[in-house]
Order: sequence, then C-alpha cells, then structure tokens
Amino acid sequence: MNWTEKYAPKKISEIEGQNEALKSLTTAIAKFKKGRAILLYGPVGSGKTSSAYAVAKETNKEIFEVNASDARNKESMETIVGSAIKQQSLLSFGKGKIILIDEVDGISGQEDRGGIAALTALVEESGYPIVITANDPYAEKLSALRKKCTMIEFKQLGYADILKKLEKICKSEGITYNEELLRDLSRRSGGDMRAAITDLQLTATEGKLEQLEFVCARDRTENMANALMKIFKTTSGEIARDALINVDEDIDKQILWIEENLPKEYEGEDLARGFDALSKADVYLGRIKRWQHWRFLVYAGTLISAGVALSKRAKYAKIIKYTPTTRILKLWIAKMKYQKRKEIAGKIARKCHTSENRAVHDILPAVRQIIKNGDKKLAKEFDLTSEETEWLAKG
Repeated sequence: MNWTEKYAPKKISEIEGQNEALKSLTTAIAKFKKGRAILLYGPVGSGKTSSAYAVAKETNKEIFEVNASDARNKESMETIVGSAIKQQSLLSFGKGKIILIDEVDGISGQEDRGGIAALTALVEESGYPIVITANDPYAEKLSALRKKCTMIEFKQLGYADILKKLEKICKSEGITYNEELLRDLSRRSGGDMRAAITDLQLTATEGKLEQLEFVCARDRTENMANALMKIFKTTSGEIARDALINVDEDIDKQILWIEENLPKEYEGEDLARGFDALSKADVYLGRIKRWQHWRFLVYAGTLISAGVALSKRAKYAKIIKYTPTTRILKLWIAKMKYQKRKEIAGKIARKCHTSENRAVHDILPAVRQIIKNGDKKLAKEFDLTSEETEWLAKG
C-alpha cells in the first residue's frame, strides 16, 4: 500500500507544522458565508489537502473532492461542481458538506477555457463551503477568483516537521534506522511531506534504512531524475502514478527522458514490457493531438508512469545516474533547421510568385547550388541576409 495514503492525517493533531493555517481554516469553515470560498495555498506537500480532510472530519462534514484536472473547462466545472453545490447527498444529510477543488492552478488556458470563470460564478451560488487548493495563488488567471476567497497560507515544512512524521512511520513499520540518515532524508525532501514519505518507502528495504543513493535533493518543483527514481525503483502503481504530477516538463519530454533511461535500468522481458507501455502512451498522444480528445491524457500519463513501473517483476538494485535524452537537442536542431529553410523559402516564394511548398522542393535546391558555386547575386535578389546566405552555402 502507498504509505502517503496509509499515513495520511486522520485528524488535525496529526498534521505537522501548520498550526496557524489549521486554526484559520477551522474558523473560516465555522463562519462560512455564501459567496465566499477558502483558498489554501502553499508549496507541494505542505498539507493543504490533508488539512481540508482533517478539519472536515473533526467538524462532522462530508468532503466532496474534485480535482481541477477533472473539471477543466466551463462545461465540466458547471456539471460536476454545480451538481455538488445543489444536491445534498445521503452521506451529508444532517451533517453538512465541504466541496474541495484541488490544484486549481493546474487549469490552464486554451483547452480549459472558462473553467476558472465558471468556478468563480459557482462560489456565489454555493450554500456549502468551497475549499480550493493552489500552489501559486497569484497567477493572473486566478485574479477574479482570489477576490471571492479567504486566503490561507500553508508554509513550506521545515525538515524537523518532516523528521517527526518519518520517525512515527518507522516506528509503526518496525524500520530500524540511523538517526542522521533519517534526518538527511528529511532535508532532501525540500519541504514536501508526500515526497519524503515516498522516499522512505522506496529506500527502506527489509525493515532497514541504510542508504540514500536513489534520493536526490529536491527543489519545490520535482525534477525528472527524482520522478524516474520513483518510477524505476518501485513496484507500486500508486507511487509511480503520482511521480510525474509536479514535474515541470510536458509529457512529450517526459517520454523522451524515460525512453533514454529505460534501457539503463530494465533488462530482458522487463525492458520489452516497459517500451510496450511507452508505445501505447504514444498512440494515445497521437489520437489526442489529432482529435483533441484531451480526456485520454490521463491514460497516457498512467502508461508512462505506473505502466512502466509495473513492467518489471522486481526492483533492480543497481544504481543509475539518470540523464536527459540527447534526442531533445537533436529535435531542437532539426526544428531550427526547418525554420531557417522555411523562412528562406518564403522569401523566394514571394519573389517568384509561387507557393512556399514549391519554392522548397523546386527552386531552393537550385538557389543553394548557385550560391555554393560562389554567385551571391541571387542572395541579393531574394533579400537574403548574410546569415541566410552563409547557411545556404554550407548546406
């Protein structure tokens, strides 16, 4: 079982390092007024979502959770959240309800159009407290929503707060550890409680915590090396599934990272199954881009994380230094080359009164050959810069 779930706080007293925020949250829920929401903000792993659940339990309220990725645009926001604020479930009968909108700053621009505006309007209508979580509450897209919210800051956890939690888990799991090693693990988490607990589960084997070779020091934004460690060094689909959530890379680059390092980590049939999961994810991405079916993105993400993690029969003991793919640089170089050719072809097309496509295939090769032979008159005729002329001469 994933330890982040197993040891999730069940009550307020189990939440480390956020006493002031918890007092403010409890008061805001008790004094809820229609038309106002509660915005919990702070770094990843600081306890925002756990606090909402703990306060709800201690105030005898049901939680209705909506992840922003499930209600990204106006239509889905109005359908999912709108229904929640208008209906009283059997579970919440007589005890009230809290609507939790998690990771609202994950709603982006184009494909999620209208999602934030719809949520802002729903805040006005809700007869239940709406609790919203965000890592960056000052993003421009949240400006209208902020005006409707009571803002409560969750500070980055200190290593002592994280150490206290890890000590309790070690005691519960019967793990023997060196105190300095556990302190080091707490420091490496970068204030992220979830990351620290995950690292402990990954590194504590056979009831002992003896080495931290797999664990890198974290920034607030998860890096790909840490994410790959979670995917490659676990056989838990739950841990692997969450590995890429806070990585500041698009899914195409995530796939390239995994593709580069997978053969270093896996062997034999495990490697074949890992690449099979990656290829299926690539199929989903192709369909998403072709038909704009963004709901399939969750399947692609699951395949490259949990799918790759569960492709191996057992965790490999070898220590690998994960490196970025060289294909990203090659793709960038190819893109720059294509862009340069496209710009030159555009100039030729305008002068020759033809299409850009024909200029690329029929005229550009001849122009290049003439310039390579030392005749620079054409370059002037087509208004080519000295850089473009030099590029053609070298081609």
